[in-house]
Amino acid sequence: MNLIWGVILIILTLLGWLGQVVTLFSHPLAVRLGVAEPKSDVDPAFFADVRGEAAWDTLVLWTLPLAGLLLILDNAAWAYFGLVGGGMYLYFAGRGIAARMAMQRREIRIGKPETLKTVYAALVLWGLAAAITIMMAVAELPLP
Repeated sequence: MNLIWGVILIILTLLGWLGQVVTLFSHPLAVRLGVAEPKSDVDPAFFADVRGEAAWDTLVLWTLPLAGLLLILDNAAWAYFGLVGGGMYLYFAGRGIAARMAMQRREIRIGKPETLKTVYAALVLWGLAAAITIMMAVAELPLP
C-alpha cells in the first residue's frame, strides 16, 4: 500500500508544485500548458494574488512529493514530511477553493467557467490527498 500511495502522491502533488513553479517563472508557458489563466481573462487583483501564491507555493509545496518519494523508499522520515506537506496542500486546496468561491460570488473575473471546473477538481483532489496522507502519517508516528 505504501508503494502505491507513494507513487500516487508523487504524481498528483508534483503536478501542483510544478504548475506553481512554471506559473512563477514563466506565466506565458503556464498559460500554454493550461495551468494558469491569461492575464486578460482575470481581474488584475486576482492575477496579482495568483502570482504571489505561485511564489509562496514554489517554496513550500515540494514537501508532499518528497513525502511520497520517502514513502516509496520506506524511509521513516516520510511521516514528518507527510504531516508538513499534507498541511501545506490542505491549506493550498482549502484556500484556493474558498478564495475562488468568494470572488465568484462578488463577480470578480477569475477565469473561464470550463477552466474553473478543472481548477476546483484539482484542488479537491489535492485536498483529499493531503487529508489521507496526514491520517497515514499520524498512524505511522510513534506514540509518546
